[in-house]
Amino acid sequence: MQNFDWRKLQNGSDIRGVALAGVPDEPVNLTPEVAQRLGNAFVAWLVSKLGKAAKDLRLAIGRDSRLSGPVLMQAVVDGIAAAGSSVYDLGMASTPAMFMTTVTPGFDCDGAIMLTASHLPFNRNGLKFFTAAGGLDKSDIRAILTLAEGLSRDLEVVSKDVESLAIENAASVTIGQIRERDFISVYAEQLVEKIRTTVNHPEQFEQPLKGLKIVVDAGNGAGGFYASKVLEPLGADTTGSQFLEPDGLFPNHIPNPEDAVAMASICRAVIDHQADFGIIFDTDVDRAAAVDHLGQELNRNRLIALISAIALQSHPASTIVTDSITSDGLTQFIEQDLGGKHHRFQRGYKNVITEAMRLNQAGESCELAIETSGHGAMRENYFLDDGAYLISKLLIELAKAKQAGRSLTDLIATLKEPVESREIRIKIEREEFKTYGEQVIAQLQAFVQLQPDWTIVPKNYEGIRVACRSPEEEGWFLLRLSLHDPVLPLNIESNVSGGVAQIGDRLWPCLSAIECLDLSGFA
Repeated sequence: MQNFDWRKLQNGSDIRGVALAGVPDEPVNLTPEVAQRLGNAFVAWLVSKLGKAAKDLRLAIGRDSRLSGPVLMQAVVDGIAAAGSSVYDLGMASTPAMFMTTVTPGFDCDGAIMLTASHLPFNRNGLKFFTAAGGLDKSDIRAILTLAEGLSRDLEVVSKDVESLAIENAASVTIGQIRERDFISVYAEQLVEKIRTTVNHPEQFEQPLKGLKIVVDAGNGAGGFYASKVLEPLGADTTGSQFLEPDGLFPNHIPNPEDAVAMASICRAVIDHQADFGIIFDTDVDRAAAVDHLGQELNRNRLIALISAIALQSHPASTIVTDSITSDGLTQFIEQDLGGKHHRFQRGYKNVITEAMRLNQAGESCELAIETSGHGAMRENYFLDDGAYLISKLLIELAKAKQAGRSLTDLIATLKEPVESREIRIKIEREEFKTYGEQVIAQLQAFVQLQPDWTIVPKNYEGIRVACRSPEEEGWFLLRLSLHDPVLPLNIESNVSGGVAQIGDRLWPCLSAIECLDLSGFA
């Protein structure tokens, strides 16, 4: 594997690559050989981090429904076992469940790996890594890739950081034990007990969701277990649930709560089956969204508002950390209606989670970190972005609301939502796109300072956010640089009809005068 560029596999705090051939201009770079080395490198990384011998380490691995999953998973297992560590093969699993193997008695894994590429196309796959401290960060991923690059074909470890693992040849390695375990049932039972004990129904404790029809859309990913292993034991009627069977071709819709087609599908299912509630998961169940009994989305700002209301019930005045593109109406709802504090931070689920943890360490109470994408993490649940846990919190409130004769969405009755919103993705046609993107943002900032009714919003942590205060606009826009791609996403919201177009028209002279920008999205 000479000249193989391991760095291209890094996608922030994950590893992602092309695992299946057949898509033009997308050569395979996540092969079984690469996966095997990554499994071995993770063991080496754990040895250096935990100070334990490889033979004393226990790891767990699971996968989503992707076609490449079984082969790549076997390769990772082989890499772990070849390093001398024992490994639990959990089969089909969810990303949050993989973390839970590190903190659940009886498993107590030193590390865990989930094979998934979230909502990306069927030919992609990837690896997410966990220890009991949580998901790994960007520097950890870089270290693992460096270790993998230093491995020879017989899995000799040459990294100076893990000399204790060095071996003369593969034959001298003690092969670790491989065992199949059913952990998704254990994880599901944890959610069942959480809902039972928190609802504490006076008449039907074992089945607090009895009398509720709840439709689940798993998008043919790994989330189908939630209907059979969580909802049905709690008494819910799951008639009308769809796409629960794993299928790595994702034939019905993209398994992504942000996708308009996917959301339209679950909304339609709720209406068609006259359900009380709808649930949609992404492929690996670390993200989710919901639908109310009227078929209306509980997504993005509305989902954040609901979870914020729930968190602030038990933790008054707590801080809620969100990503940068949340609306002004959400800020007003959290701070004025709920009495909390809204801390709008950077895009990226790891960014908001890390910031929430930092605030707590600094003495500022923060119970929730959540992105508009559906990644939501609560302090009470290890700050784990867990779509199934987030949905379970909503179901607890749904059951309580039914007992009290009210609606779940009464919790967000005062949330003011924008009349219009739009995202325009501006492509940067330059090789050094990050530097150029920052220059574009600087030019826009100079332009904004010349506009008498536009104000740069303070305490903004990425790009430039501008409040547009004229009666014809009454909104805001945010221009930022994408985390990984040569793109400048432009988000615009307005509280008046026609306001988004008005703001866009005013931005056009500035942006159109800048070279190397594809502004076709304005059309």
